[in-house]
Amino acid sequence: MNLEVMRDAVYRNIEEDSTIHTDDAPVFDGIGGLFYKHQSVNHSIRQYRHYEITTNGIESVFAVLKRGIIGVYHRVSVKHLPRYVDEFTFRLNEGNVKIHTLDRLDSFVDGMADKRLTYARLIQ
Repeated sequence: MNLEVMRDAVYRNIEEDSTIHTDDAPVFDGIGGLFYKHQSVNHSIRQYRHYEITTNGIESVFAVLKRGIIGVYHRVSVKHLPRYVDEFTFRLNEGNVKIHTLDRLDSFVDGMADKRLTYARLIQ
């Protein structure tokens, strides 16, 4: 991923004044400043936590996504990758056992409202 692609993704998806935690990959150099605070851990020296700075949360999300793809779907197309990411985002956000099952089902049904995906549109 190049710097411009990464920055565009940050600007489109992260609220201004957020604090971004990353590892020490060069693609993140300079991401902090005017709109964001940037803090990082240095994985290249085996640093995985520095006080409250960690990337463990997002790494857990990626691990769940990868296990789902490998164990359930076996492979995915680039074309439909956002759909798989959306599914696992929903699972992670709504999977909290403290939320009553019927409330989680209501959320699922609300999320599907007016979102019919026909086979013809799927294969376009």
